[in-house]
Amino acid sequence: MRFLYIVYQICIGLPVFLVLTLLTALTTTLGCWLGNGHFWGYYPGKIWSQLTCWVFLLPVKVEGHENIDHKTSYVFVANHQGAFDIFLIYGFLGRNFKWMMKQSLRKIPFVGKACESAGFIFVDRSSMRQIYRTIKYAEKVLQGGTSLVVFPEGRRTFTGKMNEFKKGAFFLADQLQLPVVPMTIDGSFDVFPRTGKLLHWHRMKLTIHKPIQPTGKGDENLQMLMEESRKDIEAGLPERYRD
Repeated sequence: MRFLYIVYQICIGLPVFLVLTLLTALTTTLGCWLGNGHFWGYYPGKIWSQLTCWVFLLPVKVEGHENIDHKTSYVFVANHQGAFDIFLIYGFLGRNFKWMMKQSLRKIPFVGKACESAGFIFVDRSSMRQIYRTIKYAEKVLQGGTSLVVFPEGRRTFTGKMNEFKKGAFFLADQLQLPVVPMTIDGSFDVFPRTGKLLHWHRMKLTIHKPIQPTGKGDENLQMLMEESRKDIEAGLPERYRD
């Protein structure tokens, strides 16, 4: 079965995925240019992600949709197990949101332009002035139920266990006084880890935890959001991936 799945993903899955990616990038860019970036900046990517999981025959399970209010803007934070985290969240979170991304991702052909057109938030840490501009842009975008998704580890894990969290997402939540929603990703590391070359068939699961409300503003609130989020995310992981 493993051999057949390798042949399938190389001969069928990968070519279909590349075509879907190009079409999604072009559709997003053109749709946002013509108007209604709220729609075109989200739904093509959502469908692309769902189709990607379907093309590679990966089963998906989601728990916790009832924990979130569709009229409220949130900062969603999740552990970063592997490359398929993006498809799991984009395709199955069920919320219109913007990604917080590294500046370097702007350089990816077609995809970088589509992300920019969709209004995703690129983080520039080169100066305090740029950080302030990021906060002001996020404040303008995160309204009317539009939310933000961030991987606070900043990079994919090598082991399946979580790396140390960075403050960026929690600082933004603190400054804008938005609730933080922790999400646990399980199975993505088994599908395609950071050091992987080929996919493995494995179930993926997204657990949406209850929102953590701000209790003030400043360092104490920021630290609370970080600690509570990490605790909730880790609680949803199998024992072998906990610290």
